[in-house]
Amino acid sequence: MGLLYYQYMKRQNEKERKRLLDSFQRTATATLGHHRHDWMNDLQILYGYIQLGKHDKLVHCVERIKERMNTESSISKLGIPALVFYLQSFREVNGSVHLDVEIEEGLQLGDLLDDGQAEELTDAIMDTIRAYQFTGRSSWGEILELKMSMYTENREVVVMFEQDGNCGNAEMLRQRIEETVQGKRIKAGLTGSPQSSLELRIPC
Repeated sequence: MGLLYYQYMKRQNEKERKRLLDSFQRTATATLGHHRHDWMNDLQILYGYIQLGKHDKLVHCVERIKERMNTESSISKLGIPALVFYLQSFREVNGSVHLDVEIEEGLQLGDLLDDGQAEELTDAIMDTIRAYQFTGRSSWGEILELKMSMYTENREVVVMFEQDGNCGNAEMLRQRIEETVQGKRIKAGLTGSPQSSLELRIPC
């Protein structure tokens, strides 16, 4: 009986591992496809401006591409694999939110946080964005415009969220975030006047 149960659990674990791997591979493939599509669009736009001789728009386009490349590079250097993958694949799995990411130059969270802190911060970021999805929109068809800034201040890692436009139900958002960070080493609070921004802080 014990051997049969062991074999059954082994098969179930293998199925779950395969399901997770398939899901990861699909997301990674779709993410790479999106990046390729973006680069192809940028190249077509650049080629068009070159052909038309619109050098002013050409410079603006190049600067926009450079800015996006810098952001992607900063994300890849954060040093927390789960967070890096989440941010790089965000657009693929979160079509209802447009997330603008801004990261302090040279920020490497893997060097500042231990494994437990890194996991807590990653979970808190994901839960915060999810909370904005449910409380920050005035209608379900609306695309949420959200900016996330990451930087260090006073020996803390700070993650600042700022919503563009109507911030929805700020009180419900505050309650959801407080539930998210309860029992963790992360502090959370609404800031600004009115309280339109949200901060996550963790010692480093």
